[in-house]
Amino acid sequence: MDAHPGEHDRSGYWFADSDTDASSVEVLNLLRRYREAETAMRARVREDMGMGERDILALRFLLEARATGTVLRQKDIADKLDITTASASNLIDRLVRDGYAQRTPHPADRRSVAVEATDDGDREVRETLRRMHDRMYAATTAMDAQERAVVAVFLRRMIASVSTDDHAGDDGHTDHE
Repeated sequence: MDAHPGEHDRSGYWFADSDTDASSVEVLNLLRRYREAETAMRARVREDMGMGERDILALRFLLEARATGTVLRQKDIADKLDITTASASNLIDRLVRDGYAQRTPHPADRRSVAVEATDDGDREVRETLRRMHDRMYAATTAMDAQERAVVAVFLRRMIASVSTDDHAGDDGHTDHE
């Protein structure tokens, strides 16, 4: 049976299953299952840390900024999360209250306030995710360089395929903007 987009069957994906080894359909189904497992893992992390999705994302941005020496303002968090500055303020208030972040004087702009992850916030995230990250790293390092290269190419192509806005017009704006 030919697989056609939009066709649903027992595979639970858009494409019909085939009997060939490592078919495109199998790879897409495995990718879907990975996304489902990752979504479940993120829910467990949010529950373990007592945080909402945006709070976790904001903390991740703060930890990435810390690792790169980048200074973030509340407005930067609002922009990254596509939320209002008032919502970002409430979010940062929660992170500060719970000890994950702190507000400090901005090093380059005396009129501005920087937001940064705390040592305790960094430590808790590392402790919460350490075993999972260790397993992921072990799975990756178990592959040889050629296998990792193939996976990297595949993932770059998948990222590009889902990053394209099918609703964008020729000017790059969506039809409903």
